[in-house]
Amino acid sequence: MVERHQFSTFFVDGSLFGIEVKKVHEVTSIAEITPVPLAPPMVRGLINLRGRIVTAIDLRRCLQRGERSSGSRPIHLIVYTDDALASFLVDQVDDVMEVDEDTFESPPETLEGCCRELIRGTYKLNGRLLLVLDVEAVMSGISVTAPERSDGACQDVQVGRSPS
Repeated sequence: MVERHQFSTFFVDGSLFGIEVKKVHEVTSIAEITPVPLAPPMVRGLINLRGRIVTAIDLRRCLQRGERSSGSRPIHLIVYTDDALASFLVDQVDDVMEVDEDTFESPPETLEGCCRELIRGTYKLNGRLLLVLDVEAVMSGISVTAPERSDGACQDVQVGRSPS
């Protein structure tokens, strides 16, 4: 029997992406994002999700796609990471799809650079590809150089994680 997987699907710049259903906490259209000074470009800021502070990450920037049009508001796909929640900003949320494991393939050769590192693989669907996004790869690719410590050294801080 062929194993089947469920993905919450969404669009970023016209491409269909998916994240495992078990990684998705909720979908919302929270309006206010508070910018974070000196954050990397893909970190749009922070949101207040019912008292929890969550980092908002723009997947267009992570995937090196063009900027969203000024009249278009992103949708927040709230996902579980290893130790926190994060908000992935997407253009549009689609359905939950169930796909057969035997249609899974490695990332296409046409994906280059950091985009290739963020995609675990693809599933062939009728007339299109479902690109499977690796949530942990997105999170590990975002780091911020924090201000210098009292001893004069810089420290590297992972966004969404507590400094060690």
